[in-house]
Amino acid sequence: MTPKKIAVCTDFSENSVPARIVAIEYAKAFGSELAVLHVINSRLLGYPSFAVKLSDEMPVLQETIREGVEEELELIGNDCRRELDEVQTYYRTGAPAEEIVRFAQEQSVDLLVMGTHGWTGARHLILGSTAENVVRTADCPVLIVRSNS
Repeated sequence: MTPKKIAVCTDFSENSVPARIVAIEYAKAFGSELAVLHVINSRLLGYPSFAVKLSDEMPVLQETIREGVEEELELIGNDCRRELDEVQTYYRTGAPAEEIVRFAQEQSVDLLVMGTHGWTGARHLILGSTAENVVRTADCPVLIVRSNS
């Protein structure tokens, strides 16, 4: 299988850079289109007590977050375009693993590339693993790239 469309997921951290590098190399090798995806974790915005206290400010806060995401994606997209012709950037809001899988289905992604911290033990249980959830539920192959830290 030669992937025509590769999607790389980013949380804008340094830990996502190795996955982006791998995705660019794969896209170059296969002549694939590259989609860069960020998911705004709505669970961090949706705490009822938080929303009540900031009810007037919530729309402004959400717009500020969206603007920041768009700026970061533009920077990453431009960086990827130095090596690839076909690069698109996207963002979604929701539960990260669910939105990544939904995006891959809707966009007919042939390969998902994403980073992982490689946490184990209590830290993994508390924070969970988006990558692990995506691997379990995605319809396409998922390449996990472990970060250096």
